Amino acid sequence: MVVGMTTRSRPTSTHGPFRSARVSGHTLAWLVALAAALVPAFVFVPRPLAASMSGGRFGDQRNFVDSLSESFVDYWRSGDRNLSPDLKRLVEYWVHHHVIKAVIAAILLIVFTALGVLLWKAFLRADGLGAGSRAALVSAGALVTALALCTSVTVEGNLQDATAPFSSLMSMLPLHASHGEFAETLDQVRQSLAHYPDAGERTPPALTVMVDDFSRFHAVRVVTATIVAITLAGMSAVSWRSFAVAGASDRRRRRVFGTFGLVSALLSLAVVVVAVANTTVAADPAPALLGFFEGGW
Repeated sequence: MVVGMTTRSRPTSTHGPFRSARVSGHTLAWLVALAAALVPAFVFVPRPLAASMSGGRFGDQRNFVDSLSESFVDYWRSGDRNLSPDLKRLVEYWVHHHVIKAVIAAILLIVFTALGVLLWKAFLRADGLGAGSRAALVSAGALVTALALCTSVTVEGNLQDATAPFSSLMSMLPLHASHGEFAETLDQVRQSLAHYPDAGERTPPALTVMVDDFSRFHAVRVVTATIVAITLAGMSAVSWRSFAVAGASDRRRRRVFGTFGLVSALLSLAVVVVAVANTTVAADPAPALLGFFEGGW
């Protein structure tokens, strides 16, 4: 008598949209944990680490601004192109501060990108999931994609600040001061900028340094914005190609790639506008710098 034996297969866990869509929960957990660690690191690590690297302790925000204001006045009145020792130390701190932030943000961007790829792949493979699970995947994917875009802007901004630190540092100056030596210095800067470069030999050396650095500050944004625009345009092209390859019956894939193609193209155009605007400022920085010191930024 032959007894038919029934093989009992181990039940496969299908709890949650991620595992059902064949996404490694272990990988997701590591990426989420890494992102959760990097976000507070971006906020709290750069200041003390940059201070230790630049050999100074700048205290709280108010003390830092006070030190910057005093150093700026001394530099303006020195009649020298070279930064004063105190201002140079602040600039070095600012470079370290933004390099550290750029590195952390770049790692965070890689993490968000990896998370986004996993989540959108999971959504495209989610044939057996209910509407609620698919909605969870879409929401998570959209959120991570938005975070990746914001992080890329953060990387770009910190690279710009690190490359032209003097101009970036000037954004910390209390430009609305109404009395004292600092207010007098601000008035002199505004008057000199209003006549720049017609003042000729009477142009303060510090002003020339400020204008040149301000031009470099915006030139860096032109370069980074151009790279971002090209990247977004390439992503749009790849997305539209995937949209075209997908069959008409694969509506989910066509929706995803069509949306990515359209959004990437629109963002690329917006970044091109930013690049053009910064090109104009880089070519003629003095009026924009005057607008900054007059509180127009």
